[in-house]
Amino acid sequence: MNDQDLPHSDWEASSKRNTARLAWWTAAWVITMAIAVFGAQFAWKSSPGLTLAAILVNLGVGVGMILANRRHLNGLDEMQRMIQLEAMALSLGVGLIGGLAYSNLDVTNLITFDAEISHLVILMSLTYMAGIAAGVRRHR
Repeated sequence: MNDQDLPHSDWEASSKRNTARLAWWTAAWVITMAIAVFGAQFAWKSSPGLTLAAILVNLGVGVGMILANRRHLNGLDEMQRMIQLEAMALSLGVGLIGGLAYSNLDVTNLITFDAEISHLVILMSLTYMAGIAAGVRRHR
């Protein structure tokens, strides 16, 4: 049985659980990312083994976050899913096209600073949030 086939109150409860699960996995991924980066810089400066272990844990938690996101999307109603997927498509497109253009600016020395992946993550995040807002506004 799909989440949309449940009675309304059961669907709401399932949706809240899926959203909370996704929030926890996302928070865990951010925390393990910080541990991998800052641990290598400040806690265990000269231990490549610990750094690799932290990165592998972060990768595993990232897979859990992806699966939680998939479960969350599968539990949404058709309109919510459409809004999410449109926002994700926009974010992917802007990230790919914008990110490669940004990298080209760096490689060809048309910008005086290094293109950082964090800039791309911020761009994609802002694009995703704008896509969600536009989708909600358009489908009211």
